[in-house]
Amino acid sequence: MARRHGYSREYLYDLFSQVRRKQWTLDYLSRDSGRRGPPRPGSWSRYRAKFLTEKHIAAGASFWNRHAEALERASRHYGVDPEYILGILGVETFYGNNLGNHRVIDALTTLAFDYPRRSAYFTQELENYLVMTQREGIDPTEPLGSYAGAMGLGQFMPSSFLRFAVDFDGDGRRDLWDATDAIGSIANYFASHGWRPGEPVAAPAIVTRAAARGLETGLDARYPLAVLADYGIRPVLDHPAESVRLLRLSTDAGDEYWVGYDNFYVITRYNHSVHYAMAVHQLAEAVRQRYQELASARL
Repeated sequence: MARRHGYSREYLYDLFSQVRRKQWTLDYLSRDSGRRGPPRPGSWSRYRAKFLTEKHIAAGASFWNRHAEALERASRHYGVDPEYILGILGVETFYGNNLGNHRVIDALTTLAFDYPRRSAYFTQELENYLVMTQREGIDPTEPLGSYAGAMGLGQFMPSSFLRFAVDFDGDGRRDLWDATDAIGSIANYFASHGWRPGEPVAAPAIVTRAAARGLETGLDARYPLAVLADYGIRPVLDHPAESVRLLRLSTDAGDEYWVGYDNFYVITRYNHSVHYAMAVHQLAEAVRQRYQELASARL
């Protein structure tokens, strides 16, 4: 930091003398890595149940009502449907109610120096965090976030903050703990990754088990619609697309097949998980429907 960014060594020694090693984080990641393996049957049903709840849907509609101006402005400016901004907020932090209670500098320093498997990544994020706090005039010992250093309502890592965070309320600061700035920043993130306004995200596919046998599924499994049609697979949504991703979700009742359009892939740039992106998609649709129902009832 001293050589690359001109930091005083004395400042850095003083700062890092205040950092505390997060043994809990290292123990948690060690346990979690030991559980990795192929998804168990019904994994999507269990994941979905965490986020597609009445509590999440009602809170999302309420948040939309309170922040309608910022959401509509972000949608106009960045071309991102407001419900998908809310889908991110709902899955990440329950609309700002679960922001994390770990000091970001403790989390990032612990993972940079004591978690060899991803040390390079977290060392870069620690560097970005120090640059971020200097640029924004923030005391680096103060911000709280997740155990891995993600920050604010949208849980941006420092590298994402530097690239995509915006001052959407015009107060001269980029503050991801502020709802308006978080809304604008998530919309900017999606737009920067190629969000296509008004286009679909995902749709169920009609498929027989025999038709799907031998076909790869997942984010890397892209097929022209004509190829899927040759296998007897078709999405219920009639939308032209050069290619789609064939997705398989394991539910308690058996496998579900979906197709993911380009906007689905954009959501996975936020978190590289089919389950995550599908939860954001389905929560977004449910919140939009609830918000529209409430708006109609008020007329």
